[in-house]
Amino acid sequence: MPDTIGATLPPPPATPSKLKVFARRLVSFVVLWTVVLTALFSSNRLVSDYVFLVIMVLLAVTGLAEFYGLAAKRGLVCFERWGILGGMLLMLGTFLNLTGQIGTSGSPARVNDFETSFLILFVLGLCLRQFFSRSGTVGMVAISTTLFGLMYVPWLLNFIQKINFFPGVEGHYYLLYFVLITKFSDTGAYMVGSLIGRHKMIPRISPGKTWEGVAGAIVITTLASLLFVQFLGSHMAGMTWTHAVILGLLLGGCAVVGDLIESIFKREAGAKDSGRFFPGIGGILDLVDSLLFNAPIMYLYLRHVLTTR
Repeated sequence: MPDTIGATLPPPPATPSKLKVFARRLVSFVVLWTVVLTALFSSNRLVSDYVFLVIMVLLAVTGLAEFYGLAAKRGLVCFERWGILGGMLLMLGTFLNLTGQIGTSGSPARVNDFETSFLILFVLGLCLRQFFSRSGTVGMVAISTTLFGLMYVPWLLNFIQKINFFPGVEGHYYLLYFVLITKFSDTGAYMVGSLIGRHKMIPRISPGKTWEGVAGAIVITTLASLLFVQFLGSHMAGMTWTHAVILGLLLGGCAVVGDLIESIFKREAGAKDSGRFFPGIGGILDLVDSLLFNAPIMYLYLRHVLTTR
């Protein structure tokens, strides 16, 4: 037996600084959405539609698997395979409806009807699944957790598809606007919070977030919104400077809320990151958390304020 007395253990791996983690996440986000948006603006319809679909399904499936992983660490049971399969079918079905490939018009009302019907059938399927389960003691928890995961990741991500394929407008530009403005919120919150942040926002959930950072996020997103509309507003039907200010304020503030919501899940699960999809950075949910609740806000504003569909 080797003598281990006096042996020195290797030092633990150094924890990357917040700046490095933020920079890595920002680079990953930029690379990911550069691929998405480059495909969207391609003149080839097959590239613009199907590369977008593949990436959206990948985000939904990976993000949903990470959410169920956090739930498992919290001790919550779920029907993970059913949830992931349901997420894939929901994303694909919405895509086919939006692009009119199954005989539908792609109108917002028709797509919403499809999603409502799908969710009803999904809940029914989970209940039927529980009928044949050997254990009848965790049905309520398993069904609730599985359904919430489906709503939190694929269903919210689906609003990105709805923005992109919104009828009668150049949806690609609205999607580009939405993604950039949301990411400016993250950047503004980090920069201002790091420089002058003194007053903690909700330290029990996210110790690093400050009220100064939130203010910085809102100010920078509003300025970015005005600049975007100044240069590309001609491609965005109904968009004015007034709408740019309103959306800058809404998207800037709600991006912070979306990030805090994911922080709640990670803290309850005792996890620093949602997953290990990007080594040293985190998971898919860590990259898209601020987009999840901003997507329906952008979509509803586009549908009910900027247009009348």
